Amino acid sequence: MRPVSSFLKIYFHREPIDMRKQINGLSILVEQGMNLSPLDGALYLFLNARADILKILYWDKTGFALWQKRLEKNRFLPPRNMAERNIILTSKQVELLLEGYDLSKLRPHDEINYKKIC
Repeated sequence: MRPVSSFLKIYFHREPIDMRKQINGLSILVEQGMNLSPLDGALYLFLNARADILKILYWDKTGFALWQKRLEKNRFLPPRNMAERNIILTSKQVELLLEGYDLSKLRPHDEINYKKIC
């Protein structure tokens, strides 16, 4: 993935989405639901209803990229300005989200250490 700081615009979709949506469904959501162009090189972030899965969509001039992160025990806590239609984030806010920070308190989630997956 390109560094988050390389994106000039970063948008957070305020409504929870169905995580079965992939590139086509998310790009339609950007175009029709957010009234933005998914081809403009911006970064688009989406959360599920439980706020434990974050998807990131962007166009990189050769195709779409879709990234996903799932938190095992905590929830992503979006910025408080959720009343706006299209929430604009800074690259630092996105980096903090991906690092497991609670944006409302600027405090990291507790680290989880597993010995094995199953």
